Amino acid sequence: MSLAQVHYTSAAPGDEGTAGRFTAVGPGVSGALLAEIEPLVRHELPDGVPDHPSDSELRSLPQAFTYAALSDGSRLVSRSAPVRATGGSPGPGVRFHAHAVHLPPGVPLPGDRLPVEAWRSPHWVAVTPGGAIPDPLTLPPGPTAVSKGLDDFAVSRGPWLAAVLADLRRASEPTESGGRPVVLVERQCADVARWLGLASVTLPRESAERLTFTTYTRRPGSSAARVVGVLPEDAEAARAAGLRVHVCVGQPPSAGGTDDAWAETAARVWRSRSPELFREARGLPGEPFAAGPLAVTALCAGITLGPDERTAAAGWAADRPYALDAKRTGQLVEALTSPGIDDRTGPEFDAAGRLFGALEGRCPAAVTAPLAAMLVTEAVRGGNGSLELPRRDAFAGPEGAAVAERLAPEILTELGGTGGSRPVARTVQLLRVARLLGVDDADSLPGVVDRLAPALLAEAAAEGGTDAPGFAPALLELLDEQFEVRTALLGALDRIAPQDPGAVARFLERVALPFTGTQALPHLRMCAEVPGAMATLGGDRAAVWHRVLRAAGLSPFAEPLVLRTAVGLVWEDRAPTVEEARLLLDAATSDAHRVAGTWARLVDAALGAPAAEPSATGPSPASTDEAAALAHDLLRGFPGEIGGRERAGLLLLDLVRELRTGAPEPGWAETVRTLCAQAEPVEPALRERAHAALVERLLAPDRPGAELYDFVHGDDAELIAAYDRTARTETVRTRLRTQPAYAADCFTVWTAHPHAGRTWPPVAAALLDEVLRPAVRAMSAEDVAEVEATVGRTGSSGRAEAFRTWNRSSTLGRLGRRIAGRVRRG
Repeated sequence: MSLAQVHYTSAAPGDEGTAGRFTAVGPGVSGALLAEIEPLVRHELPDGVPDHPSDSELRSLPQAFTYAALSDGSRLVSRSAPVRATGGSPGPGVRFHAHAVHLPPGVPLPGDRLPVEAWRSPHWVAVTPGGAIPDPLTLPPGPTAVSKGLDDFAVSRGPWLAAVLADLRRASEPTESGGRPVVLVERQCADVARWLGLASVTLPRESAERLTFTTYTRRPGSSAARVVGVLPEDAEAARAAGLRVHVCVGQPPSAGGTDDAWAETAARVWRSRSPELFREARGLPGEPFAAGPLAVTALCAGITLGPDERTAAAGWAADRPYALDAKRTGQLVEALTSPGIDDRTGPEFDAAGRLFGALEGRCPAAVTAPLAAMLVTEAVRGGNGSLELPRRDAFAGPEGAAVAERLAPEILTELGGTGGSRPVARTVQLLRVARLLGVDDADSLPGVVDRLAPALLAEAAAEGGTDAPGFAPALLELLDEQFEVRTALLGALDRIAPQDPGAVARFLERVALPFTGTQALPHLRMCAEVPGAMATLGGDRAAVWHRVLRAAGLSPFAEPLVLRTAVGLVWEDRAPTVEEARLLLDAATSDAHRVAGTWARLVDAALGAPAAEPSATGPSPASTDEAAALAHDLLRGFPGEIGGRERAGLLLLDLVRELRTGAPEPGWAETVRTLCAQAEPVEPALRERAHAALVERLLAPDRPGAELYDFVHGDDAELIAAYDRTARTETVRTRLRTQPAYAADCFTVWTAHPHAGRTWPPVAAALLDEVLRPAVRAMSAEDVAEVEATVGRTGSSGRAEAFRTWNRSSTLGRLGRRIAGRVRRG
């Protein structure tokens, strides 16, 4: 069919107020379309154009070759070119003429060509014709002029290729807005057309057809095209408009390549002058712009690629091992395993490992052997602990023997080394590779395992979290593959578990080690049992301890260390209570606790017991008595182990027991002071407990007078304060009110030492006035008389007279207050 052609020319001198006019319009092009077409074909010359240019200067001026989409779905292909003004009228000597072809919706270019192919059509004209002219889009068959020299152009633009192709690909996407074009800066607009020619070969057909463009404009920010060309002097304006600008002239960019593996591969294909590979790659399965198919095609053609592109090729082939024939599979493997490559990355090796797994069994061993050799060599020399290793039968042939001979000395040397710390993943990988290659590592295995076991715990703890650590999958594969390693490693972990059972238990929660076989492994079994026991039994730590101990399958009498593990698991970060400590002490002999070292936990329990347990009736000394009894048993059971401040603390507790239940050695107050000093820093509750026991005994009716004398004259402010507090308790007040003999004894004590230091006299005076006087007031006359008589019998007549005087002053005080009250009422 014949396509409508449109001609437009700039305004002639004297045509004021117009930019130009249409000089010829073909059939079917409406006035509304002309209004849309006019700004597309209008041409703005660069600055500095001479008024009367020479022929060479005129030819060097930019021409705008444009492909645009119109609002009704039709398209426009046009060329706007500078022309010399005619007629000799005054004004500039350069004008422009636009020649355009209108393509109705759904109508392809003649010969199903792409728009850029018409760039150098010989049928574009620079004057309005007087009659019909050939359609400039009707091109002769075969390659057109645009294809000529593209290889040379691509090589000359090597530093910019990948970045520009990546942006041209994005610009060709269906959702790409036409309002933010990609800007290509070239000195010649013909080079912009060549960029579009590269895109037409590189991109799939449907993507290339979506690339609207103009090879020259002065106003890129207002262009609706997806790709625009500008001269270098207009580049800064494009940047200021926020556009993606590629300055493809002058100094090459200093930055590295893009992160677009497809674009990098496409650039290498062009630099290798092999554009036919694009069509070949499009014949492979995959997304249009997936890097894999193009990278595979390039590698099979012998083109050198970077690590990201090789990774894409290996990954694509691993996912589609059926997509390549035997020849290309061999070519790909040979390219990936080339000894000249020295920049392989971890992801590339991982992809190569997946490729090996996909090809193994599908291809002859001779094809996959280079991949297997590369993978194990990287595992040994590159330290890549995440590699998916081949199976053992991959090294059964002569290729495997050669690899083993080359790597065995390195493996044994590193495994046998003891200097420095080796990551767990590295050790695991070396052990797995040693087995793959049949390397005999039996001599070094015990030392390797002894270093590996604590490293497992340390790395897992350092990594943190609750998920399995990174080395877990490879470790479990190692244990599944090698029975001797599993046996040795589980044994080593079981041996170190008593030292830090909590760390082992946390590790087993994250890594399910296979220890369900015939090995005893009592400590590992306990560590594995504790989470379930805690969840089931909650806060009943004694029940948890019994359950965990049963999981060991051994009696603490036979294997004392299970005591240490069980105690460490249940009371990892705290001391047992006194009741729990008693349970532990009774569960095994002192010899077992001595071997296990758990006696120290029992000491902590005794020393850390609270001063009194709260109850419904008030403070009770029950726990205090239990702690004191526990201290007595610990001192008797571990005389050689307990020393220093701990021994002094336990002796203090034992003294508490004797003060409350027996007859301690004389010098109670001095003993308490001495033991407290030796136990520093003494626990506050323990100090309070000792002071309370001492003063309770000193306030008892049967206390020895010598002890009371030593206490009073010791002038110990803390002890006297404790005495004062206890004397004011309800227990003492009740005893004073109901026992005249006790009241008489307290009167004697509180008045007997008026000059005993500076602390005691005011305390005694206060107790007389604030504690004893209210108690005597509450007594009957008979009881008061008995108090007076008792004071006289146990003291002297003078002491009895002192009580009468003290009591009379109290009575007179009461009588005076009564009289004053009556006077006030009168």
